[in-house]
Amino acid sequence: MRTGIFGGTFNPIHNGHIKLACAYRSELNLDRMLVIPTRIPPHKVSTELADGKDRLQMCRLAFAGQPEFEVSDIELCRTEPSYTVDTLEALHARWPEDELFLLTGSDMFLTLTEWRRWERLFELAVMCVGEREPNLFGRLQTYGRYLESLGARCRVIDIDPVQVSSTEVRERIHLGLPIDRLVPPAVAAYIAERQLYHGST
Repeated sequence: MRTGIFGGTFNPIHNGHIKLACAYRSELNLDRMLVIPTRIPPHKVSTELADGKDRLQMCRLAFAGQPEFEVSDIELCRTEPSYTVDTLEALHARWPEDELFLLTGSDMFLTLTEWRRWERLFELAVMCVGEREPNLFGRLQTYGRYLESLGARCRVIDIDPVQVSSTEVRERIHLGLPIDRLVPPAVAAYIAERQLYHGST
């Protein structure tokens, strides 16, 4: 089975995340997509996050009714910072026959050799990144070839860019502006019910 790993803070999850996940699944012909909210991203230690349980529930609401997407709490259950290699090790142990595809943003893809145990990361999963902007797409292809020379398997995919950010969603909430065009209705309702992000951006 071909399994995609789509991790992030999802603080909150928004329509751009959903569109990107669907594009990755289609382009890579994935059988299963794991959506994994992170607990303490090592590269975002100062980011003010909504509670993990809230971010997990928002992800579940966002992908409700889509059985090919599975929201996992594998990283939220940890008490220490979340490292991708640890998550991949756990998933490989759970599904040893699966081919794993790690889905990253362009900024993360270009720093993969700085990640914890990156050599093992390359053994465990195919490194994937999506981009459409021509200059950056070419740069990613070149860097992908460099990673392949280090033993990685890479896929650089031509997909539409995400036009919304979680920061924008939080800022609009803070300012009392509507977010109905940025997040699924169920997520917007959950944020309102739980009064999330009203005190910070």
